[in-house]
Amino acid sequence: MSGDISVAPGHPQRVSAATGVLPEIAARAAEAIAIRHDLHRHPELAFEEHRTSARVAELLQHWGYAVTTGVGGTGVIGTLQRGNGTRRLGLRADMDALPIAEETGLAYASQNEGLMHACGHDGHTAILLSAAHYLAHHGRFSGTLHLVFQPAEETGSGASKMIDDGLFERFPVDAIYGLHNWPGVPVGHFGFVDGPAMASVDWARLKVIGKGGHGAEPQGSVDPILAAAHIVTALQSVVSRNVDPRQMGVVTVGSIHGGQAANVIPDAVELTLTVRAYLPDVRDTLRRRVIEIAEQTASAFGARAEISFPRGFPSVINHAGQTALVRDLAVQAFGREQVVADFAPRTASEDFAFLLQARPGSFIFVGNGDSASLHSPRYVFNDAAIAPAASLWARLAEHYLVEEAA
Repeated sequence: MSGDISVAPGHPQRVSAATGVLPEIAARAAEAIAIRHDLHRHPELAFEEHRTSARVAELLQHWGYAVTTGVGGTGVIGTLQRGNGTRRLGLRADMDALPIAEETGLAYASQNEGLMHACGHDGHTAILLSAAHYLAHHGRFSGTLHLVFQPAEETGSGASKMIDDGLFERFPVDAIYGLHNWPGVPVGHFGFVDGPAMASVDWARLKVIGKGGHGAEPQGSVDPILAAAHIVTALQSVVSRNVDPRQMGVVTVGSIHGGQAANVIPDAVELTLTVRAYLPDVRDTLRRRVIEIAEQTASAFGARAEISFPRGFPSVINHAGQTALVRDLAVQAFGREQVVADFAPRTASEDFAFLLQARPGSFIFVGNGDSASLHSPRYVFNDAAIAPAASLWARLAEHYLVEEAA
């Protein structure tokens, strides 16, 4: 149903980003930034977002939302219903931080040692809260709005935990939207992707088991380091010789540990890997070939490979109708120059993928300007992105939640 909605035809007049920001949101930009800085000072890891959740719930309740806490652990849902409209829209923000020691030198830097909002989830939460304030006080819509503040995105388990806790049965939506800031894209500009927008990710732990011995007498041993070295090399053929060159796949060996002394051959070596793809069939191919190469290469050297390869989370696959809708709204509000032409899919991963498997929707990107990369201890979320992104969320809610289907 929602995929059939379209924005009014015609070529919108070119406008500045300032024009695209709703005046009511611009007027309280300083307050939204203060909220973001407060969240940044108090980062919390996955499923430990107790202070963050309480702060979000407090603000939503103060603004008149019906608030439900504890969804999927530490998740918060803010619900606002108006008029007789039957449409139901979900907007999602993630709340968790990372186990990274901050090196920004900001006046509002993390006060929790070893923890940091190094991915901008504090900014995403502030964006949705800014839109929430506008919609509660000025929003013109008819229908039901569910604001989803999700825990544990970084571990890939928050979205699925909320779904398992009855997210869409308790708070049904016809479409769900989310966003992420992106360094290197001009601040306040927007990126939209049809179809696969971010990669799936699976993590593997590989143990190569041999037979230890003295480094001076390798003939009496089965060297797991030698076998592991050949496995690492062979794994580089998985994508180049098993995946269509027009598709994307990544196999990365991120760590290798084995041995403690130069003259001792260890009994075992451990490796960890990440495996990413856009398409489900490519994901399955990578998984199969990683296992086969690890086991058979180890065997060729007289060793044995034990591999733990649990499923991570799938690729973010945007729905065409919902993506076209929000893209057209951005063009109308901000002008075509604020929408990045041919924005490319990202090879990072996001557990918003689980939400898009359950309901139609789209995951969009907002520019963070010239900043350090995501997950860097020097990353800084750009506060100038809050008002444009919040305005887009507000416009989407007002457009989507109407009395009758278009």
